[in-house]
Amino acid sequence: MNTPNFGYQWQTGARGVDQAVFDEGLRKHMLRVYNYMALGLVITGAVAFIVGTTPALYVPIFSTPLKWVVMLAPLAFVLFFSFRIQAMSAGTAQMMFWAFCAVMGLSMASIFLVFTGTSIARTFFIAATMFGATSLYGYTTKRDLSKFGSFLIMGLIGVVIASVVNIFLGSSMLQFIVSVVGILVFVGLTAWDTQSIKEQYADNFDAESQQKLAVFGALSLYLNFVNIFQLLLNLTGERE
Repeated sequence: MNTPNFGYQWQTGARGVDQAVFDEGLRKHMLRVYNYMALGLVITGAVAFIVGTTPALYVPIFSTPLKWVVMLAPLAFVLFFSFRIQAMSAGTAQMMFWAFCAVMGLSMASIFLVFTGTSIARTFFIAATMFGATSLYGYTTKRDLSKFGSFLIMGLIGVVIASVVNIFLGSSMLQFIVSVVGILVFVGLTAWDTQSIKEQYADNFDAESQQKLAVFGALSLYLNFVNIFQLLLNLTGERE
């Protein structure tokens, strides 16, 4: 007569409970990341719309050298985040993220001076669809995407360099190539970053660390979405 292995069954049940707790914590963590990102996009969109449709605000900015400060400020924020987030409290990191989103909105206000409102709205929904599908893939796939990271980073560096060069060349063909390659790079980064955010989560992190991880994850996905949107707009947007 076989004796039931009660010890094995108890261990299996314990692992099942632990896994269920971990999965629930991971789900809440990812939801927090997406909520932060979505609210950040709302802030960016609101600031961009208000500034871009109010002459009293956009004329003093975009008709003077101040436009260069506005355009470069988001880069300064990203660099500050990258080097200082570990030393920040969770509350400070969150406030810096909201401030960054507002500054990005100020920087993007010029799109309302260049493109029609219809093409901006259309491009936003296309970008949202692309981002959502790719992020979902990154979250659900069992394939290890980390091996593509180095290629995506090299592609990103190439896009940045080509964009800077084209500021002086003004080549429409180079702009087209940069837009197409850039969209592919940021779509790939969306999947890669989503999987990385998922894998970095750990249920033994304290609440402070988890919140900072959520803020930094939201920043990564936010940047991917904004770049996809801007590159798509440059590629397909209807100009005023």
